[in-house]
Amino acid sequence: MRLLKDITDAIEQPIYEFGRPSLPIADMVYGSVMKVFTTFSLRRFMGDMQEMITKEKNYVDCVPCYASVGHFLQRKDITPLLVKLVVLTSLPLTTVEKDFAIDSTGYGTNVFQRCFSFKYGKEINSRRWVKCHFITGVKTNIIAGVKITSEFDNDCPELPELVNKTAEHFDMNDVVCDKVYLSQNNLELIDGHGATPHIPFKSNSKARGNGSVWKKMYYLFMLKNDDFLEHYHKRSNAKSTVQMIKAKFGDFVRSKTWTAQVNEVLCKIICHNICVVIQEMHELGKEPNFCVESHLSV
Repeated sequence: MRLLKDITDAIEQPIYEFGRPSLPIADMVYGSVMKVFTTFSLRRFMGDMQEMITKEKNYVDCVPCYASVGHFLQRKDITPLLVKLVVLTSLPLTTVEKDFAIDSTGYGTNVFQRCFSFKYGKEINSRRWVKCHFITGVKTNIIAGVKITSEFDNDCPELPELVNKTAEHFDMNDVVCDKVYLSQNNLELIDGHGATPHIPFKSNSKARGNGSVWKKMYYLFMLKNDDFLEHYHKRSNAKSTVQMIKAKFGDFVRSKTWTAQVNEVLCKIICHNICVVIQEMHELGKEPNFCVESHLSV
């Protein structure tokens, strides 16, 4: 809770213009993340917000109504702020993580969609889910970048944004991911950041016609497969990261609207990163320096 307070203190309150003053953005972000951390409903969470936080630690200036937290998560302008907080919570481990794995996972919702099934010849109901693309360090399982999309979006086009964001703060040596991310552009992008792209090739892949990086990695995969798989095995840590998040904070979201579902998943990632930082404080003796040089604004 103290680390979360240190992070939210960097959030800048918007300038008051007209009307009833809104609740402090820092307090609302703190309450939203803590609500996801407890895995409680909004009404049950308010008891913890009042007793554990305000009376004992004074981590917030005012306790919002449970409905205010729900309305806050539905704001679209909060999503970029939460993405910045995900990156901010990973900064204490910039000197630790050198190898990264990319993967995606889904979070179930209580929203259903109706579609026609040609297999069964009738309309069926299916549960919608939120897809979370992320890049994680293979040593500490810290998440350095994240992007939330619908369940229909492919994984391969999301790799450039994740790698570019991670390269801004981390020095990457290896980037490992499965075959779904295989493309000439992705291989060249990773190589351009000074990292080695360990992405396995498909059975119909050829060495020629896709550039020098593709050719180099293809022959490494074919001729030195044992060495390649030794690096590729690091990708299993991405599954460990998924399990860490879902075991602690659940594999579903309670929100009903799309924006709120996206923000709720981002809050799960923030909670996970803070837990990882706390773990490394004890294992590696790292001090939680979040490098808050400037205020975060909405």
